[in-house]
Amino acid sequence: MSEAIREVIREGKFVELTYKVTDRKSGHVLTRVEFPLGYVHGHNEILAPSVHKELEGKSAGEVIEVAIDGNQIFGPRDESLVFSDHIENVPEEYRQVGTSILMENDRGQTRSFLVTQVDDEKLTVDGNNPLCGREVVFTLEILTVRDATKEETRAGGAIVAGANIDPLLMRPV
Repeated sequence: MSEAIREVIREGKFVELTYKVTDRKSGHVLTRVEFPLGYVHGHNEILAPSVHKELEGKSAGEVIEVAIDGNQIFGPRDESLVFSDHIENVPEEYRQVGTSILMENDRGQTRSFLVTQVDDEKLTVDGNNPLCGREVVFTLEILTVRDATKEETRAGGAIVAGANIDPLLMRPV
């Protein structure tokens, strides 16, 4: 048996993957993560639970597709979360489609709204999750599967090395 036993994704394994999310109806890629995303399976659920379930038992080198109904994860669209305002009431830095704006209601609850439309007279924002009301397909490429280190398990994911700064070179500003 000269061939190494392939590691499979299960509880406590460190996993690195890339993925893209495609709208099933239009075929458009909605988002793509090309820089490897690392997590510890069962300790840090970074994607939808149904995606994590489909990853179990898979190995590095595999590519899987998982269909997701956005309504099941995020609920149905709520049109009361879509509203427009006169463009002059909106600060310049928010006047671009795709800009995310964190808003707070009178009870102190926050929600992220996405600018979806801008013209000469008005700006429209939408507080629904962009995947709400869509059927999408996650295409995941598994790059790494191995035992997680104790540090990775504690952190729930990849440990990124911090900057090595000599304190003697720092000065007050």
